[in-house]
Amino acid sequence: MVEQTVKYELTVTEIGPLVSEFVAEGILVFFEEGAPEELAEFSIIHDHGPLQSPVEPGDTILIGDEPFNVLAVGEVANDNLKNLGHLIVKMNGLTEPEMPGDVCVDNKPVPDIKIGTVVKILSGSS
Repeated sequence: MVEQTVKYELTVTEIGPLVSEFVAEGILVFFEEGAPEELAEFSIIHDHGPLQSPVEPGDTILIGDEPFNVLAVGEVANDNLKNLGHLIVKMNGLTEPEMPGDVCVDNKPVPDIKIGTVVKILSGSS
């Protein structure tokens, strides 16, 4: 197995009351701590380190212990992540993003996310 470098790491600190509705659609919306209340309602709030390098197709998003292959990255997704700690992960299996902020990954069930869950974006596939 090739050594993967961590591009980004976050720890979930709060889960908005509407997150489950998005999870049911295979969508995870992340925002850094301090997000406005109207965004925090449907977001997974987190504490994070810096974005070490851009997220790109072929990377892996590790949610807890569950890996997801990155298939597509929207044109503003990396800027949003770097500047706002904002990440939209869609478990839709698409190789072209629907929206400029989307990060599309494998179409598989969303793992259980709770306070303390660690999410890592790793270079390349596992």
